[in-house]
Amino acid sequence: MSAPSADSGAAAPAGGPGDPGHVATAGLSLSPFRGLRYVPDRVGTLAAVTSPPYDVVDPGRRLDLETADPHNVVRLILPRPEPEDSGDRPDRDTRYRHAARLLAEWQQEGVLAPDPAPALYVYEQRTHEPGGGSLQRGLIGALAVSGREAGVVLPHEDVMPRPVADRVGLMRTTRANLEPLLLTYRGSGGAAGVVERAATGEPLLATTTSDGTDHRLWAVTDPAELAEVTRDLATCRALIADGHHRWEMYLRLQREHRHLPRSPWDRGMVLLVDTARYPLRVRAIHRVLYRLPVAEAVAALGPHWQVKEVPGPLDAALAALAEAKQHGGNAFLLTGGEGAYRLVSEPDEERIAATVRTDRPEEWRRLDATVLHETLLEHTWHVPDAPDHIGYLHTAAAAEQEAARSGGTAVLLHPVEERVVRRLAEQGVTMPRKSTSFGPKPATGLVLRSLALG
Repeated sequence: MSAPSADSGAAAPAGGPGDPGHVATAGLSLSPFRGLRYVPDRVGTLAAVTSPPYDVVDPGRRLDLETADPHNVVRLILPRPEPEDSGDRPDRDTRYRHAARLLAEWQQEGVLAPDPAPALYVYEQRTHEPGGGSLQRGLIGALAVSGREAGVVLPHEDVMPRPVADRVGLMRTTRANLEPLLLTYRGSGGAAGVVERAATGEPLLATTTSDGTDHRLWAVTDPAELAEVTRDLATCRALIADGHHRWEMYLRLQREHRHLPRSPWDRGMVLLVDTARYPLRVRAIHRVLYRLPVAEAVAALGPHWQVKEVPGPLDAALAALAEAKQHGGNAFLLTGGEGAYRLVSEPDEERIAATVRTDRPEEWRRLDATVLHETLLEHTWHVPDAPDHIGYLHTAAAAEQEAARSGGTAVLLHPVEERVVRRLAEQGVTMPRKSTSFGPKPATGLVLRSLALG
């Protein structure tokens, strides 16, 4: 049977109404699990123990989270080494063992406790912004893990080996899914109906994080509702919006434990959002080239690019970048954090043809991230794609500040449209790593999945 469409799909239902846990063979299979959650009476506030996803927590924010509450989940997702390890470069295993010890201690102390019955969790995020906020709802559950060849879960970005190895070591040692991945799908309405009905009831928890976002969580345990979700999702496939490295972690750990029957490693915790009902925002991820001063970066462009100074401040410069992108073609904004901005655009076509690989679709070859990595980083600036040379920042302001701190160059990008991301993913084509940032991202710490609970 061919894989179902990413928008809806034509797969047959995977099971009858009385079989909500049946594993779908052609579409998504989302199972209930016994969530491990913070006990409100044992922590300061629920907001004080949550964290953003691990890969958007910078060192300063990490320290703030650690001091907000001694049980903040950041101590699990970005653990420090064991206290007795005072070396300059502590072994990773020491950090992982520390996280596993904390997780066990918090359960023994009653800080974390499992829910009484397996459930799918309806998760709501509501933001309040000038001119109106946003609302997003989705389902958190244990999703059947499958590789790209199955065509059910579609990645759209490449991954880096080191972050994958780090997440594998952490999950292997803690035996827990500590944060949900963000996936999007388009269903026929059954699962969405379950989500909306659940959201009319009393939530399990409600909290507001420091960024002003309201978070609410409900449990869905009714067999008929679970069966409705199963029927709907069995016709769907999903796009990984956020969490490519953690999905690769799931795949690797599944392979490690393939000898186990009905292995808990065959599933991983995700948040599934019906993007037709709740469209996600797509933002760019910017680069900082730590060892390349901006003057050298501009000089190396030579005659192959048009370079124009644009006025600041940052918002005005980004507006100039957005206007350049309206006319098509590749465009980037360079700054050293000194308040000056250079718009780099209109690349020489012969240069692009000579440096960008030709075994991919033309749409992929024209992506800003593709041209940045293949033409500029590799052939023009000769910058290795390694952590000591390139930093990935989720906001333009953070990238600008990091360029100023390091004496390097911030390369600011314009976001890719979601339809382009999905179209390439459906062709089995991945974009360069860290090409997009989908949001809003789920908060970490509202519900965890312990593999010890099944």
